[in-house]
Amino acid sequence: MASGSHDLATTHDSSSPSLRSPQGLELPYGYALTSSGRISGVTEPGELSVHYPFSTKDLVALDNALKYGSRYAKARFAVFIGDLGADTAATAREILAKVPTPDNAVLFAVSPNQKVIEVVYGADVKGRGIETAAPLGISAALGSLRGGNLIDALVSAINVTSAAVSPH
Repeated sequence: MASGSHDLATTHDSSSPSLRSPQGLELPYGYALTSSGRISGVTEPGELSVHYPFSTKDLVALDNALKYGSRYAKARFAVFIGDLGADTAATAREILAKVPTPDNAVLFAVSPNQKVIEVVYGADVKGRGIETAAPLGISAALGSLRGGNLIDALVSAINVTSAAVSPH
């Protein structure tokens, strides 16, 4: 068995090669789900990488907040940015179910067009202070959101929430 072949299985599609992770995620060619649950991707030499609506600096700041917040609180912190549909709370719970280790995860689901932030969390995080930490995190995000800076808002929310959640 080749190194890593037990982690991802190739699905054959002639138009766009993709990978399917054990969690059922469709990943584009060159992407992999790491053991920490993050998605890592590469491009061919000379090709442009994926264009994100955020700068590299902003993405690094968000990644650091997620990484260190998760380590500190001993719970996986995750972010979803996109439309949450008519029932925003239900959609956020559906997204949380797709996060690796959903029982020990906190998801900040943001729908900028709907001007909604939902914070949902798994059963293993309940009772560790998340009930009061989540509203504090949202309060910390409001100033940056009003100023139009989504990444700063998310970083603030993650930092405040992770600091207030007990690791045990």
